[in-house]
Amino acid sequence: MNSTPTTEVAIETDVVIVGAGPSGLFQVFELGLLDLSAQVVDSLPQVGGQCTELYPDKPIYDIPALPVCGAQELVDRLVEQIAPFKAGFHLGQTVTGLQQTPSGRFLLETSAGTRFDTATVILAAGLGAFEPRRLRATGAEPWEGSHIHYRVREPERYAGQRLVILGGGDSALDWTLELHGKARRITLVHRRADYRAQPASVSRMKALADGESLEEFHGHVRSVFETDGRFGGLEIVDPTGENHHVEADHVLVFWGLAPNLGPIAHWGLDLDKRQIRVDTEKFQTNVPGIFAVGDINTYSGKKKLILSGFHEAALAAFGVQQHVHPDQKVRLQYTTTSPIMHKRLGLAD
Repeated sequence: MNSTPTTEVAIETDVVIVGAGPSGLFQVFELGLLDLSAQVVDSLPQVGGQCTELYPDKPIYDIPALPVCGAQELVDRLVEQIAPFKAGFHLGQTVTGLQQTPSGRFLLETSAGTRFDTATVILAAGLGAFEPRRLRATGAEPWEGSHIHYRVREPERYAGQRLVILGGGDSALDWTLELHGKARRITLVHRRADYRAQPASVSRMKALADGESLEEFHGHVRSVFETDGRFGGLEIVDPTGENHHVEADHVLVFWGLAPNLGPIAHWGLDLDKRQIRVDTEKFQTNVPGIFAVGDINTYSGKKKLILSGFHEAALAAFGVQQHVHPDQKVRLQYTTTSPIMHKRLGLAD
């Protein structure tokens, strides 16, 4: 998807969506159904957020009506779904400034100099302008990209290889299970015995851990070691303080993302541990006209699921409509029967 060229003239729109992950993309769809125009800004050079950047081949099993869907496939489907609404995309840009005008609208500017005059802002930036948490162990940096990786781009390259997978969350467990039987050997390293991943994944991993094809190891990484000038593996310290040299051809690091809200942290929003508090009626923040959906928000009962982000995007769209057109009655129309919905979706003659 191509991004819109930068411009010195402010682009006028109903909504600027900050973040082009699944929640941000589906937000375009929900806004489009309500005839609201949207512009999308994202710090990454492509749409998809974490799904595309960190695990495009990761299988997802909890999207309604899709028994299994690859992360990149989900993004591609969302892009196809929102095509009728012709949203503008401004990729490889971060938000650098936001100010509210006397009229109540917002002036938003990006690192590329793109300016927007918008009625509302929806933050769908996940954890912000993020990057994977890196392996800071001694000797690791020179091997990043060649032997130390933070996402799986080509799973087939690890066939027959000795792998060390670092992490205890869903990504680490998912790739351990996905690559088991394909890699020559996998050592899963987590700093403690308790995992953050889905219990079913943990149970399956433990059932497969035979100490040969798959080994479960608890400890922390001290350094990278070399063998005859080549990448050798990791020196890992177990809970008793004993050092272990684990030989490996490749290391996959899944320690999550380093959250960085950037300028958003200084917008006067109500923050809770770098997440933005919202109501659960419209998913509006404490600043009227600024909404937040997906992993960036928090509220009582919040669950960080793509499914939850989709639900939040739907209600946020109605909240935006009410904010942009306060004198209009909000009517719920169904895409199956409404001629207006069909026209907006490009289905009507």
